This record gives sequence, C-alpha cells and structure tokens, in this order.
Amino acid sequence: MMLRIVWLWILVLLIGVTACTPQTATPAVTSVSPAGQPVELRVMTHDSFAVSEDIVRAFEAAHQVKVTFIKSGDTGAALNRAVLTRENPQADVFYGVDNTFLSRALDEDIFEPYASPLLEKIPAEFKLDPTNRALPVDYGDVCINYDKAYFREKNLPVPQSLEELTRPEYRGLLVVENPATSSPGLAFLFATIAHFGEEGYLDYWKALRANEVVVASDWESAYYTYFSASSGKGPQPMVVSYASSPAAEVIFAEKPLEDAPTASLTAPGMCYRQIEFVGILKGTPQRKLAEAFVDFMLGKTFQEDMPLQMFVFPVNPEAVLPEAFTRYAQVAEQPATLDSARIAARREAWIQAWTEAVLR
Repeated sequence: MMLRIVWLWILVLLIGVTACTPQTATPAVTSVSPAGQPVELRVMTHDSFAVSEDIVRAFEAAHQVKVTFIKSGDTGAALNRAVLTRENPQADVFYGVDNTFLSRALDEDIFEPYASPLLEKIPAEFKLDPTNRALPVDYGDVCINYDKAYFREKNLPVPQSLEELTRPEYRGLLVVENPATSSPGLAFLFATIAHFGEEGYLDYWKALRANEVVVASDWESAYYTYFSASSGKGPQPMVVSYASSPAAEVIFAEKPLEDAPTASLTAPGMCYRQIEFVGILKGTPQRKLAEAFVDFMLGKTFQEDMPLQMFVFPVNPEAVLPEAFTRYAQVAEQPATLDSARIAARREAWIQAWTEAVLR
C-alpha cells in the first residue's frame, strides 16, 4: 500500500513539472556530432554574397551548427560547380541562382523540394518555381544609371526609352557590359530582347553601335573607369548598373551627401528584373538544418540585413528597408522579363549573335 502511494506522488510531481515547463511551437533544429561539436552546414553561393556576421552567429547558436559559406564565382560558375558535383555534393544549400539560370538549375534536378512556411508571406510574382525547389530570396532591377550633374550642366534631357538612346544627342554617352562576361550586361541584353523581340533586337544593337556605344568587359570597369559619376570620372554619363546603385553612392561616399549624384532610368521596358533563389541540394545529410537555413534566409532578420550587404531588395514584404534605400534606390514599375525556359534554350545563340553584331 505504501509503495502504491509513493508511486502516485511521483506521478503527480512529474505532471506538475511538465506543466510548468515552457513550450515552443517550433523548437530550433539542433544537431551535434558524435564528438559533441556542432555539425557543419555548407552553403554554396556566388562571390557577391554577403551577410552580417552577428546574425549568422545567432543562427549558429540557436541551432548548434557551424555555417560554412563556399563562394564559387559568379552565378553561372557557381551553378556549374553545383551541377558538376551533384553526385558528391560539396554543399547542403545553394544560394544565388537567378531567373536567368533558373530553368537550367531545375532541369539539372539538383534541388530537393521544400515548401517553407514563410512562402505564404512572399508575393506570387517572385515564386517562379511551383515545385518549391528554388525559393525566392531577393530581387533587383538592372537599369541604366545616369550622372545627374552631366545632364543638368549640358541642359540635355534624360532619355525616356530604349529607342531614344540611339538619337544623335546621346552619341557616345552610354557604356554597357559585354553579356558574354557580365551578369548585368546579360540582363540588359535580355531587356532589349524582351522589348524588341528576337526579330528586332539585333537591329537595335546595330543602331547603338552606330551611335558609338562603349562596351566594357565587366561591371567594375564600366562603372569605375568609364562612368562619369563614379570615382573614376570617366567620359560616359550613362552606364548599365543597378537601380540600387544611387543608394550605394550615398552610403559609400567619402563625404556626406545630401542627395544621390546618380539616378536610374526606369521607364517601362528599360530595366530587367533579376530574382535570386535558394534551394536545398539533393543528397544533403543535413536536411532539417538546411530547411532551417532556408527559413532563416526568408525570415525578417536576414531579409532586413540584405539591402546594405548586397544592395538587393527583400522579397518578404514584412522586411523594413533602410532609409538610404527608401530615399535613393529605385524599383522599376514595369521591368522587362523573359521566360526562364526560353532563356535556357536561346541564351548562347543570343550572345553569339550579339557578339557578331556589336563587336565584329
């Protein structure tokens, strides 16, 4: 009888302790190695990836994991690496494939589907993969940026369409990047294809060539050597860059500025929208941690960190933009777009045709 009473008291105490223990709806995913050390989560990215160290450390602490970022070149090179190593994946998560390479990534079947609960917060316009293998993280518009002072001092109207760039008054004033070697250069080529169609884009580029368009090999050369509003003080007052570049001019100015010295041409069809995605690589042994990291990238903390790290816009509308972005960065209301499958099928042919028409 006494033994039964003792067991009843033990049961009551256990129920009381359980009732007083705090409960969480979604406990953090944690994993430790057999030696008791945090496991490693490998994240492959393009070279432009950046994130504040403190929020990565907070993720690591919450999940008892060590995050290693593997930078693998530009978007195309990083995707090639992921594809070539898919039989023996070098990472668990891949970030940075954009809508110009999306169809290839999906065709190569390198991602595992994951319907993050945070997807319900993201507008449908960014969700280009209905299978949820590639989840949208950020976006930005490739546009022509112009030197405000140059146009003001020359009393020259700012062009309001792609067609106007071929006019004599803009002769020699535009520098673009080679689409074969530059991501923004390729995006601008896509904008012209979307606007003029395959039957007309080469005639447009021939007209630009006749109007002495300058072609640089990469964005850095175009912006910092040729562009007149950059630190290089070059001869061209217009350059293919990003709609967030004016904000960067203010943020990184050596002396405080009251206004951005540049602005973007965002008339309908003049910009091309790039959307970047994250996916869980097939074969990862860290599936749950990979899911947690994808949720982290789509969450408010990471989304609010991105603008000043990579100068892109968050896809999560709950993220608050920094003041410099709300004041100086621009978003195209009617950006050009192309179907990713069409891009995959025609990309190389378009680049080759452009090379023949513009460089030879």
